[in-house]
Amino acid sequence: MSTDLAQQACDRYEIADTLHRYAFGLDHDDPDSLASALTEDCLFDFRPAGAKLGITFPALTSRDAILGNVLPLIGPLDTSHTASNLQIEISGDAATLSAYVMSQHFMPRQGSRRGSENALLMNRYDCELVRVGQKWRFKRITIDNAWMQGDPEILNALAGRQALRAKQEQVSPGDTKTVPASSRPEAKR
Repeated sequence: MSTDLAQQACDRYEIADTLHRYAFGLDHDDPDSLASALTEDCLFDFRPAGAKLGITFPALTSRDAILGNVLPLIGPLDTSHTASNLQIEISGDAATLSAYVMSQHFMPRQGSRRGSENALLMNRYDCELVRVGQKWRFKRITIDNAWMQGDPEILNALAGRQALRAKQEQVSPGDTKTVPASSRPEAKR
């Protein structure tokens, strides 16, 4: 096998591995795995899929923003991502990846319960990658929805629960005003 073909095979493997690290990070709420798949200035754009699903989600423009906004929503869910139909084009240290990614989402600890509400999404990923050292990382991830089954509101429901819980934690017993957590007497002990 020539060196060029060997390098191309290695690059294709590493690019597929980037998608697998990304999916593993989401499915296992693993920020290190997810971060390893992203450049520092990665653009994550779920708006095309969100528009079809009735979910408002802004474009995120950095690894830190992705870790801080995507993992808190997806990580706690019982979720799994499966990738197929990968199409990879490589040009030096840059590449594009198109793939289908099916994601199944249940509320936390509900995935193995019969009849649990869920959202099954088949999304099209359109991505740009760059080689960083020996690894490939996503520079841009754009997600569009091909079809869905179930209730995509599950993705918003957890965010709503977390916001309500945070608000409730800030209200002292017997008091109707909001008290910052750091100002409560029990926080100062």
